[in-house]
Amino acid sequence: MKAKILLIDDDTSLRRVIEYNLQEEGYEVFEASSGEDGLKLFREVRADIVITDMKMSGIDGLSVLRAIKELSSETLVIIITAFGQVDVAVEAMKAGAFDYILKPFSRDALRLTVTKAVTFCGLAEENRRLRSELADKADFHTIIGSSKEMEKVFGMIRKVADTEAAVLITGESGTGKELVARAIHANSSRRDGPFVTINCAAIPRDLLESELFGHTRGAFTGAIKEKAGKFQLADGGTIFLDEVGELLPELQPKLLRVLQEKEVDPIGASKAQKVDVRVVSATNRDIETAVSDGRFREDLFYRLAVIEINLPPLRQRRADIPLLIRYFCSKYGKDGISFEKEALDMLSGYPWPGNVRELQNTVERLIIMRNGDSIGSGDLPDKFRQGGTPKKTIVNLPDEGCSLEELEREIVVEALERNGWNQTAAARFLRIPRHVLIYRLEKYGIGLPDR
Repeated sequence: MKAKILLIDDDTSLRRVIEYNLQEEGYEVFEASSGEDGLKLFREVRADIVITDMKMSGIDGLSVLRAIKELSSETLVIIITAFGQVDVAVEAMKAGAFDYILKPFSRDALRLTVTKAVTFCGLAEENRRLRSELADKADFHTIIGSSKEMEKVFGMIRKVADTEAAVLITGESGTGKELVARAIHANSSRRDGPFVTINCAAIPRDLLESELFGHTRGAFTGAIKEKAGKFQLADGGTIFLDEVGELLPELQPKLLRVLQEKEVDPIGASKAQKVDVRVVSATNRDIETAVSDGRFREDLFYRLAVIEINLPPLRQRRADIPLLIRYFCSKYGKDGISFEKEALDMLSGYPWPGNVRELQNTVERLIIMRNGDSIGSGDLPDKFRQGGTPKKTIVNLPDEGCSLEELEREIVVEALERNGWNQTAAARFLRIPRHVLIYRLEKYGIGLPDR
């Protein structure tokens, strides 16, 4: 089926050129000469993609974007803006725009941007279909989200679940890394086998080796009987190594041996034991920096991170917050509770340093302390009503202008700061390959901060 595209621009000549080029590519195009007419037409045709100019008389492009997202959160919006209005384009991206095109642009630039949007529409639809098919499988449906960031995560789970590849899940605390690990297991050929978890940071130093690999009777003082380790218990299934970045240096070679040889050496045993285990691990640390500093073995990192799935923090997928609130209300058996719009807006605007876990605890507390079935802004703690931590802008262009190199350097530095100076995460955030980011670091003399 051809993609339906709604084009909104008050520049008649430009609108005609874009319309012609899109029709040449085989798309079904609807066009409007104002924001008002465009919104009216959208309600009739429900286009898959909306392309709108930013600066128009009457309703501008940013207002069109917000109205479209209220009518249909799944519709992708592409913004057209002037070359000198990068800050406006950034604001549009924050408001939910899929992409933007800077004037003047070539036919190829337009075609590539629209093709990317059409491809994304197809993948999102495929992901929704697959998620529906997988809904009866344990734990997959507990990962809540319809944002484009979470659609990418769902797509990765679908691709890697039924393989034997080791998966490293990265992300801040509270983002749901264990849920993803369980979803990978539940949708794999090992689903009928055990799913065993161990937190590498929570086990005392002198017990961790025994917990992982087991021990024989008499292997050390207090070992009154033989004990199977987590790897033996996970035989035929999946082991989830949470906070693997905290693994002690002396245990890293032993874990590497398990991954390479598929066997473990229990403490005190005379011979190794074969195990058939799929390894999924997680960390909220920057392991690549630990590798560079010699605190984590490079060969072990590459064994663990055959596939890497990064979970975005909640502040980067704010569109999912209302869905999560609704889910938590249902989880606590309170489907009839409603959140007033002002309260939802405040919760959606809060930066959520504790991510989904903090949101879950907040919703539970609000449900318990409520006075009725409606929760308003006055029911929220002060930190929400005061707007939370002020949001930091990506760029702040001075009135007198600035050089493009200065702007690019500032964006690179902020991307690194937002991602804890994790180069892989920062490159993903900027939508560039990691080697391109490293080139920019060298070009602008950006060094990693002292730790």
